[in-house]
Amino acid sequence: MQSFRTELENPIVEKDIIELEQKIRQFREGKISDEKFRSLRLARGVYGQRQQGVQMVRIKLPYGKMTLQQWKRIADISDEYSTGNLHLTTRQDIQIHFVSLDRTPELWAKLEIDDITLREACGNTVRNITGSDKAGVDPEEPFDITPYADAAFKYFLRNPVCQDMGRKFKISFSSSDRDTAFAFMHDLGVIPKIRIVDGKEVRGFKVLVGGGLGAQPYLAKTAFEFLEADQLIPYTESILRVFDRHGERSSRHKARMKFLIAKIGMEEFERLVKEEYKAIKQKSVPVDYAAWQEPALPAANPVLPAYTIKDPKQYEAWKKTNTFEQKQKGFYGAYVRVPLGNISSVNSRILLEKLALVVGDDVRVTVNQGLLLKYILPEHLPYIFSALEEVGFQAAGFDSIADITACPGTDTCNLGISSSTGIAAALEQVIHDEFPDLIYNNDIKIKISGCMNSCGQHGMAHIGFHGSSMKAAGKVLPALQVLLGGGVLSDGAGRISDKVLKVPSRRGPDVLRTLLHDYESNSEKKELFNDYYDRKGEKYFYELLKPLADLGIVTDGDFIDWGQAESFSTAIGVGECAGVMIDLIATLLFEAEEKLEWAAQSFANNAWADGIYHAYACMIQTAKTMLLDENVNCNTQHGIINDFDKHFVETGRFKIDSFKTMVLQINQHEPTESFAKQYYQQAKAFYDRAQEYRLEKQAASANA
Repeated sequence: MQSFRTELENPIVEKDIIELEQKIRQFREGKISDEKFRSLRLARGVYGQRQQGVQMVRIKLPYGKMTLQQWKRIADISDEYSTGNLHLTTRQDIQIHFVSLDRTPELWAKLEIDDITLREACGNTVRNITGSDKAGVDPEEPFDITPYADAAFKYFLRNPVCQDMGRKFKISFSSSDRDTAFAFMHDLGVIPKIRIVDGKEVRGFKVLVGGGLGAQPYLAKTAFEFLEADQLIPYTESILRVFDRHGERSSRHKARMKFLIAKIGMEEFERLVKEEYKAIKQKSVPVDYAAWQEPALPAANPVLPAYTIKDPKQYEAWKKTNTFEQKQKGFYGAYVRVPLGNISSVNSRILLEKLALVVGDDVRVTVNQGLLLKYILPEHLPYIFSALEEVGFQAAGFDSIADITACPGTDTCNLGISSSTGIAAALEQVIHDEFPDLIYNNDIKIKISGCMNSCGQHGMAHIGFHGSSMKAAGKVLPALQVLLGGGVLSDGAGRISDKVLKVPSRRGPDVLRTLLHDYESNSEKKELFNDYYDRKGEKYFYELLKPLADLGIVTDGDFIDWGQAESFSTAIGVGECAGVMIDLIATLLFEAEEKLEWAAQSFANNAWADGIYHAYACMIQTAKTMLLDENVNCNTQHGIINDFDKHFVETGRFKIDSFKTMVLQINQHEPTESFAKQYYQQAKAFYDRAQEYRLEKQAASANA
């Protein structure tokens, strides 16, 4: 570790990385459980793969932004520690695969040299905050949301309120009412608005909460039609505190915020959120957008190397579908279609060398796994295209039906059921060969996931597929669930796709052919696909596709998944194993003590609100540990509070008036220094008494 510790100037980041290295060592030595280690490494962007012994590392790029130097750094890291591939995700991250666990601290340290983090890219945290890729250059935006998304990212990174929630929490910032960051499918989604108050423009956001895809999709509910911009972060913190305390923790399938709101209702949820306001760190968080640093622009008159365009017709199609004029007159943005989101480090460096002359120092990863290049002068568009031609990324039709979104699926993911990347490539080939004019169709979106969890966003697709399986002739074959009718509307409204039927995976291309031929033949003039779907109805499409679901006749090929050579078999959720026994209760109490230490460290930096939350977490963890020692399982922090009073206080086994009253002081006081110190002492006394209680119980058992 010493070899890279001194390279980092930020002591907080250095501490994170050293801690990861120490925890890896403790895990190897059997000193911490597999489950606890999994939680820690996930919060550091290190994710298990389908292949044993290697990791996927998720690199967090807030709102999808990377500088040219950051792109180069990631490419170099992929060469040194991974396979030389960069996978662009639907959450605007970059993933690299087949990384050795023991090398992840060193990898992270090298990324941080260019201010790139892994922190909270996975795990039960605030995940990467996504944003419209056009933000800052969008002709339709009321204002640039980038400074606000950046402020939210920085505020919640390492924030105690969101380090160990019941499940992940996803936030998006759209740049306009077109909602290209999909506010309707997020735990918290916002859309910029401007109101005139007393003759002055006031910035704010429409705020939606409780959306999500996954196996049970929910459309988000409107919390505010207009929330002033300085109140967005305080409101988000209040939400996170409610989700942390009241969210489900036992059943992962019911632990997202959408289920909490469905359970208690929006009115009660809003009441709980307001109840937290007194205790939050800052009551107003204004963003100094005027001080936001705009990206460095390319030189005005660069000397370009000689170049040629191999396919002028293709260039004209690309220019029509992949470029647009920015709100900054005279500059253009250019989208790059990246098939399946995979771009090699070699091609990255080729592009970087050529593009640095003619693009701004702000590249965005898009939500459909592509790239956006900005601040291009119109006379440089041919040169850009020639550079893309050189590496095979000159395809037209960005964000069209031909630009299919797909998660990695069974290539690397533990949860993948059947191939998503293989069928995506096959469907793109169908469009290229049989429906070439559809590169100009931006109405229909095709999205594919390897399982029902919707990482490929199939649940909001016009035409969606997710991996599944079927049985035929006594054997299991790879299958696709077909979904239709989803999509983005506007201003936070959206549509969830309907599940229509399931077909063998090998028949996926025929499903697409059938749908497109039917739409071309029977739709009315200028009728959009979802309007046609609504007019005909789900039953019509079920009957249309039903022959393709018939398992009466199957071939040997039906049992082989896309991209595979052997017969299909399901292999879901292969986990890791520490291979040792540990004292669970002692480990949980040690973690509670750690939270006390974090509180003390926060106080040393005058971070009273952070310290208070760490003290709260210590009390909750301690109470949970004592309940588990009595075989009492709790599924929420709120439940832990009530059950501790029931099993320990009311029975006289623990001498305090009320645990609930003591611990919930957290949302009844301003986060002042005096309250922080008082609350910390109560937490410490509670923890110390719990340790004494456990020792007394152990002694009694030994003497029995």
